Amino acid sequence: MSDRAAAFRALHRPGRPLLLPNAWDHASAAALAARGHPAIGTTSLGVAAAAGQPDGTGATWPDTLDLARRLRDLPVLLTVDVEGGFGAGPAAVAGRVAELAAYGVVGINLEDGRPDGTLAPVTLVAETVAAVRAAVPGLFVNARTDAWWLGVADPLDEAVRRAHAYREAGADGFFVPGAPDDLLPRLVSEAARPVNVLYRPGGPALTALGRLGVARVSTGSLLFRAALGAALHLADAVAAGRDPDLPVAPAYGWVQGLVVPKEVPQG
Repeated sequence: MSDRAAAFRALHRPGRPLLLPNAWDHASAAALAARGHPAIGTTSLGVAAAAGQPDGTGATWPDTLDLARRLRDLPVLLTVDVEGGFGAGPAAVAGRVAELAAYGVVGINLEDGRPDGTLAPVTLVAETVAAVRAAVPGLFVNARTDAWWLGVADPLDEAVRRAHAYREAGADGFFVPGAPDDLLPRLVSEAARPVNVLYRPGGPALTALGRLGVARVSTGSLLFRAALGAALHLADAVAAGRDPDLPVAPAYGWVQGLVVPKEVPQG
C-alpha cells in the first residue's frame, strides 16, 4: 500500500468523522485543498452536469478520468465517484479503476443503484468489489447502497445483507446515503467497516454523527448545487437592481493563484 493510500485510510476514524467535501472541477478541488481539507471526493452529479451529461448513467467516464488527471498534482488525497463502475462487468470496472489509480487516486465510491431505479444484484456488486480489490490492492473501496434512496422494501434488511456481502468481497467502507440517524449504530456494527453518511443541512453535526459511530461524512452534490444556487441568486439580484446578500466571494487573485502555470517548452 502506498503512503498516500495509507494516509487516506487513516483518516477514517469511527467516532471522529472525516469531512469529505466533494468537488466537480479543478477550481473547486484546488480551493478546497487550499482551505486545508486533507482529502476530497468528486461528485458524479457535478461532473456530469458540468459536462452536459446525465448523472448515474455511466456517460461521464472520459470526463471523470480527465478530471482525475487534472487533479493529480494537487496537495490533497483524492477519491473518485465512479457511479456503478463505468464498465460492463467486474473486469471492465477493475480496469477503469486501475486507470484512475495511475493518476494517484486513492479511493473510489462504487454504488449499487442502477439508472432504472433498481438495485444491482448483490452478487454482481460483490464480484465487482472483489475485482477492483484484486486489481488495485491498496485502493480504498467505499461500497454504497442506495437501499433508502430508491425506496426498496425493507431497506434496513437489504442494507445489512449488502453490508455483509460487500465486506466479504473486500470493501473498505460502507456508504448509506438516506439511512435514518437512529439506525446508524446498527449499520456501523453490521458493516464492521468505516461507515460513510451524506451530510444534510439541518441534520446532525459532525460531532453528533461521530457519537453514532460514523467514520466519514460526505457533502455529495451539495456544494455544487449551492454554487449554482449562489450564481442564480446573484444574477437575479443584479437583474432586479438589488444588492445581493452573499458570502464574500474569493478575490480574482486568490482564484488565479489556485492554478500553477505550466512551463512552456523553449525552442
